[in-house]
Amino acid sequence: MKVAVLDIKGKETGRKAELSDAVFAIEPNNHAVYLDVKQYLAHQRQGTHKSKERGEIAGSTRKIKKQKGTGTARAGSIKSPIFRGGGRIFGPRPKDYTQKLNKNLKRLARKSALTIKSKENAIVVLEDFNFDTPKTKDFIEILKSLGLENKKSLFVLGDSNNSVYLSSRNLKRSEVVTNSELSTYKVLNADNIVLLEGSLEGIESTLNK
Repeated sequence: MKVAVLDIKGKETGRKAELSDAVFAIEPNNHAVYLDVKQYLAHQRQGTHKSKERGEIAGSTRKIKKQKGTGTARAGSIKSPIFRGGGRIFGPRPKDYTQKLNKNLKRLARKSALTIKSKENAIVVLEDFNFDTPKTKDFIEILKSLGLENKKSLFVLGDSNNSVYLSSRNLKRSEVVTNSELSTYKVLNADNIVLLEGSLEGIESTLNK
């Protein structure tokens, strides 16, 4: 599949980039996409939630009243969960939310996500560019040239570029990643994917292993 390469002004350069059918034109596997997105979101959770149970509350262990004759329910400790200031019943405990997926399934999920975006005509190939100094205004000009200023966009670089990354960091709707950081969730979460020429070889070599 051939796609026209655009410059930072949004105009065609006259060159065409070859997108591998093995990556951008497969039969999407929705279940693989679901599992990979589920894993990504699970890994965003710290799992440090914790509340104190009755054994961890500071307080006396003395029996607070006699067993019988009071006309009310029996009570053995002021730390009981039924009293104000007592421990919590079945409260949250620290938990590891890590999920394991094999590499082949994750590759299939990323290829499926890229294929979905390709079928939606939501992939743009842009020539490699750089900024002398980080400047958000320059990055916004590129977004406007591509018609993406009001859309969620994901720029995929071949190698890390600090100037481009810092220029986009203040923009909520745009994100810049390298091809090694590309994930199924980030692909699907964006309205448009902007692939720089230098990223294509890395993406295809990684996903065609």
